[in-house]
Amino acid sequence: MKDVIIIGSGPSGLTAAIYAARANLKPLVLAGMERGGQITLTEDLENFPGFPEGIGGFDMYQLLEKQAIKFGAEIVYDVVTSVDLKGQVKKVKTADREYEAKVIIIATGSTPKRLGVPGENKYIGHGVSYCATCDGFFFSGKQVVVVGGGNSALDEGLFLTRYAAKVTIIHRRDRLRADAILQKRATENEKIEFIWDTVVEEITGDETVNSLKLKNVKTGAQTDFPVDGIFVFIGHYPNVDLFKDQVTLDEQNYIVTDRYTKTNIAGVFACGDVQDPVYRQAITSAGTGCQAAMEAEKYVAHMEGMAYPGK
Repeated sequence: MKDVIIIGSGPSGLTAAIYAARANLKPLVLAGMERGGQITLTEDLENFPGFPEGIGGFDMYQLLEKQAIKFGAEIVYDVVTSVDLKGQVKKVKTADREYEAKVIIIATGSTPKRLGVPGENKYIGHGVSYCATCDGFFFSGKQVVVVGGGNSALDEGLFLTRYAAKVTIIHRRDRLRADAILQKRATENEKIEFIWDTVVEEITGDETVNSLKLKNVKTGAQTDFPVDGIFVFIGHYPNVDLFKDQVTLDEQNYIVTDRYTKTNIAGVFACGDVQDPVYRQAITSAGTGCQAAMEAEKYVAHMEGMAYPGK
């Protein structure tokens, strides 16, 4: 029986582990096989406080893990296959183990939707990005493409105009899905241009991205488009498959929490991108991880000293 099991090893999960371990809860972190979450896709993280020279995303993950272990967290690199959250004792299964805990902290993050085209995986961190806030600075004075037509695409495209010499928004349709105010701002921005009815078929380059192969979906015409970077904003998948029949989800399938990171199930908390469709930053994820661990500490103390406060 564990006091706390944390599912996920990104900034939210490992921050929760640090706080829970310092509270002597001896947390178990089930890290999965893709350790560190989306932060490891960032080549150079420059907007996390305390690192004025920047830090590599994987280096940041290693520091967080080291700190969690230092205070007594146990980290297991295993994949959770099922959970039972509804009873007072929570059960978590992996391929060959079953664990029990008083508290579960869900920190499974979200996964950016990818284009699924040749070259995309090869150039992640080398011209392919899913976060303008994280990587926009590295494209100062350069030509970049944004793929997408919703609010995120236009928001991030507008943000990129602070740095890039030119931002070309490529959309597979002939009209945008974004809010009218964002469309107005984007169309009036002299740095932004649009390519309509077009998809990216391949990402090419040398050491970094230097060209895209484009196809017009109406005419079939193909072109090579020179570019220094491509930002993909076609949505995110919150990683909730394990939990969707037990915890309450919103209309976008993100876990619903209150301001204290509590879910609809007593003793189950969620933090980071799995419950945040808005900010999706390492620093905000870490903040909610801190909250979840502090609330877990209160919950365990309540369990040990008083009757179970089930819902």
